[in-house]
Amino acid sequence: MAGHQSPEEWFRSPDRGDGEIYVMSPRIEEAVMVALATGRPLLLRGRPGSGKSSLAPFIARQRGWRYYDHVITYATRSTELLWRYDSVRRLADAQAYRRGAVGLDDASYVEPGVLWWALAPQSARRRGRAVGQGAAAGECLDPSADINTGRSPDHAVVLIDEIDKADPDVPNSLLVPLGSHRFTVVETGAEVGLEPPTGDIDPRFARHLVVITTNDERELPQAFLRRCVVETLPDHDVPSLVRIAEEHMKTWHGSAGDAELRLAEALAVELGKVREQAMTIGLREPSTAEFLDALRACLTLGITLGSERWEWLKNCVLIKRQQIAGHEW
Repeated sequence: MAGHQSPEEWFRSPDRGDGEIYVMSPRIEEAVMVALATGRPLLLRGRPGSGKSSLAPFIARQRGWRYYDHVITYATRSTELLWRYDSVRRLADAQAYRRGAVGLDDASYVEPGVLWWALAPQSARRRGRAVGQGAAAGECLDPSADINTGRSPDHAVVLIDEIDKADPDVPNSLLVPLGSHRFTVVETGAEVGLEPPTGDIDPRFARHLVVITTNDERELPQAFLRRCVVETLPDHDVPSLVRIAEEHMKTWHGSAGDAELRLAEALAVELGKVREQAMTIGLREPSTAEFLDALRACLTLGITLGSERWEWLKNCVLIKRQQIAGHEW
């Protein structure tokens, strides 16, 4: 069955993030349209593995919009989504300058962030320099050039992933630039704002969609929540898991026959039992991505549910017990 796909296509993982596959419910589709109609960021809640991070690249691919993403960590600073400034390199160059090197250009040490690229790609290429100076001083390359080629220069989707990992000052610092579509690069004084469209646009809807995800590990500031459209992704039930599996099996095999769909349904039912078991013994519940891993392994290796091999597969793909201080949990 894999003859329809190249080896590279066959081994693409379910959570590869390229936006090719996403089963979007009517409720999520409506939330996206509300975010575009209001110009507000879309904040997605849901348990890990529920598909929060996959929505943004899917919308970008579906609409032909440019796409950028930034994964938040505990060390993320408040300005990184807008720009980064390499002060260490500038200090080293300043010391060389005092020894006779050429003059310094502060903009050369500026690295545009994802929101800058989304709002003002021409300015980002010039690192905030005035028009006409970018090419002479060295342009900045689009960090997502490989997927953005041929996509709309006037529209973009930005994924800010796991915002709850950041300190409260990070979401708070986004309120003004997300609301006004404008900010100032402190180190150079460059004013960055939404660039005029190059073609016809629909004035009823925002030109950019910012999708922000949270696992609710940390409470978000109320001021930030007030400025977002908030939606929670529900747990996938058996029918939705089968629909998701069908779309993925089409990319794995080129089609999904009755036997494959029956296996997906049986595995979705089994996943519910495994989740109940995990909840009972205090383990993390398996995600949709792990369900797809188990399905793929069953199809590829000929593993049947209820067999000895299935019990082994269930433990190494779905349950994944922790090993702490010599004890298994």
